[in-house]
Amino acid sequence: MTARLALFASLLLGGCVAGAMLHGAVGAMLGVAVGACLWFAIDSYQANRVLRWLRAGQLRGAPTVGGWWGEAAHRARRALALREEQKEDAERRLEAFLAAIRTSPNGVVLLDPEGRIEWCNQTAASHFGLDPARDLQQHVVNLLRDPDFSAFYNSRRHDSDVVIPAPGSTSGRPRRLSLHLHPYGEGRLLLLSRDVTALEQAEVMRRDFVANVSHEIRTPLTVLSGFVETLQSLDLPKEERDRYLHMMGQQAQRMQTLVSDLLTLSRLEGSPLPGQGEWTPASAFLAQCEEEGRALADALGKKLELRFEPPPPVALGGTPRELQSAFSNLVTNAVRYTPGGGSVEAGLRCTESGRWEWSVRDTGPGIAAEHLPRLTERFYRVDRSRSRETGGTGLGLAIVKHVVQRHGGELRIVSTPGAGSTFTIILPSARVRPLEPALTDTAARPATESAAG
Repeated sequence: MTARLALFASLLLGGCVAGAMLHGAVGAMLGVAVGACLWFAIDSYQANRVLRWLRAGQLRGAPTVGGWWGEAAHRARRALALREEQKEDAERRLEAFLAAIRTSPNGVVLLDPEGRIEWCNQTAASHFGLDPARDLQQHVVNLLRDPDFSAFYNSRRHDSDVVIPAPGSTSGRPRRLSLHLHPYGEGRLLLLSRDVTALEQAEVMRRDFVANVSHEIRTPLTVLSGFVETLQSLDLPKEERDRYLHMMGQQAQRMQTLVSDLLTLSRLEGSPLPGQGEWTPASAFLAQCEEEGRALADALGKKLELRFEPPPPVALGGTPRELQSAFSNLVTNAVRYTPGGGSVEAGLRCTESGRWEWSVRDTGPGIAAEHLPRLTERFYRVDRSRSRETGGTGLGLAIVKHVVQRHGGELRIVSTPGAGSTFTIILPSARVRPLEPALTDTAARPATESAAG
C-alpha cells in the first residue's frame, strides 16, 4: 500500500514540477494530469498481467509485480499451490483406493442410477464373465441374466444378499456367487460379489460329516441296546447268550475304532507340522504293516497271498505314529477289499527323481474312475453295504491324505475295475536318509500303534 501511494505521489509531483518549469501554472496542472495518467497506465498494465495469469489458472508463470497487485498475485499463488497439493493428495488417495479395489478378492461393480455399469474390477469381471472395456454402460440385468438376481435388483430392498450360480457354472464344476447391493451417491449402487463355492461345499461336508458320524454310531448302538434288552428280558441258553455277547463286543469295538479314527483326524488337523527330528528304520514300519495285514486276513478268514518286499536300509523322518498309521491303512484296506484267493503286494522303493514310494497293490474289484477323486473324503464309500461288511469306518484314506500332506508328500491312486488298485504314498527325498550302521542289524520293531480304518 505504501509503495503504491509513493509511486502515485512521485508521478504527480514529478509531472507538476516538470509542467511548471515548462509552462508555469498551466503546465503544472497538465503535468499532474499526465502523471496521473501514467500511474493509471502502469497500474493497469500490472493488473492486466495478474488477471491474465489468474485466467490461465496455472501455478507456474506468476508475474512479478509490486503493490496491491503483487500482493494479490502472491496470495493467489499460495492458494493455487495449496489447491494443487490437495488435488495431488486426492489423486494419490483415489489411486490407492482403486488399487485396493482392483486387487480385492471380492468383485466390485459401480452402477449409475439407471443400473448401467460405470466401472468394475478384475475380480468382478472374472465372476460375471465381463469385458471391462466392452461392457461399460451396459445394464447389469442384461448381462447377468438370473431370475433371482433380477428380482433382487428390482425389489430395491438391499438389506440382505442373494446367492446365484456363477455364469459358466456347470454341474461338474459348480460355482456360487453371493451378491450384495449398497446404495451410494445420488441413486448409484455398489454391487459386491463374493465366491462362496468353497464355503457352501464346506457346509455341505459339515452336514454330511455330522450325518455320517450319527449314522455310524447309531447303528451299533441300536444293535447293542437291542441285545441288552434281549439279555435282560429273556433267559437264554448259554450258547445263544455267548453269541449275543460276542456280537455286542464286535459292535462296541466298531464304535471304539470309529472314535479312535475321529480323534486321529482331529489331532492331525490341529497339531503343528511334523519336523524331521525323529528317524525310524523303514524295516520297522514294514514289519508292523505285515503283522497287521496277516492278522486281519486271518480274522476275516481270507486266504490271501501277502508279499512284502525286503525293506531298503533307510530311515524315514517324521512322526512315527502318523507314518505307521498311513502305511498300515493302505495295507489293511487292501486286505479288506481283496477277495479270497487274491494277492496283496507292498514295498518301499526309490524313484529316479530321488523321491520314495510306498506302494500297495491288490487284485481286488477295482474302483471306477468317477469315484477316485472322492476316495479321501471322510465317510465316502464306493459301496456302503460292502464297506460295512469289511469293518471299515470310511476314515482310513482321509487319515492317509492328512498324514501325507503333513509330511510334504503325495497320495496317488490308480485303479481299474476288475483289475485291482494301486495306492502309492510318495515321500520327498528330504524325508528319507540312509540307515545308520548301528541300526542296520537292529531287529525291526513296530513303530507305533496304527490307527487303521
